[in-house]
Amino acid sequence: MTLHARLMFNYYTISHLLIWLLFGRFTSIGYVTFVVLAIGWEILELALPFGFAVETLENKVGDVVVNTLAFLVGLKWRQSAAQKTDFRIT
Repeated sequence: MTLHARLMFNYYTISHLLIWLLFGRFTSIGYVTFVVLAIGWEILELALPFGFAVETLENKVGDVVVNTLAFLVGLKWRQSAAQKTDFRIT
């Protein structure tokens, strides 16, 4: 992994990926709610007095990228599951 990639991603990146993948798949939140929650959390981390919240700007950008990709994949998964269910009912 390159130095730049290591600055953008850390061990918490995996938790971001899983959380937003599951939110996209198993909740009914839309894009606006997702953006408010995902960006809002990154802003809130600036004020939190915990070690996990201390990260570089590059890592915050990486978190938002991972959050967005994971949410979109989860959303497509949800839509695909809904289409399969609709197909079986008809």
